[in-house]
Amino acid sequence: MSLETTAIQDKLVETFGENVFHFNQEKDVFSFEVTADKITAIVLFLKNDSELRFHFLTDICGVHYPDNPLDREFAVVYHMHNWYENKRIKIKAFINGSRPEIKTLTTIFPGANWMERETWDFYGINFIGHPNLKRILNMDEMVSHPMRKEFPMEDGGRTDKDDRFFGRTQSNR
Repeated sequence: MSLETTAIQDKLVETFGENVFHFNQEKDVFSFEVTADKITAIVLFLKNDSELRFHFLTDICGVHYPDNPLDREFAVVYHMHNWYENKRIKIKAFINGSRPEIKTLTTIFPGANWMERETWDFYGINFIGHPNLKRILNMDEMVSHPMRKEFPMEDGGRTDKDDRFFGRTQSNR
């Protein structure tokens, strides 16, 4: 029996109502948005439902949208996989930019530990209830979160590189 995206959508809407929305099929990945305060309930439902069976958390990452309204400035994106039906889903939860935080999934998927640490390290998104939220790739002394778009991509004052060696010349700009 093939798990159809309409079945996933129907079950989610039936159970969570207006807390799940913006359903979309993007190539082979079914995506939707959720309200951030319901993320653990929704992920637990997707994992434990006898038909849905999304038992594998593939990835967690953050996205910074500095041009969005403050209540949608950051997003946490979750990718899950149902191995039985080879079905993938993407869940996006927008969070407030002045205090970016969302509940941890480490109690549901222990493997979320490192993914949440990486997201915190690069974006400063706090995962409430995480057992050890600390830097994982950047130096402990670092005070910023470098993937936020408030930081320039390159240091304009660098003198140790020549744009010609990177395929960038004045005519390319």
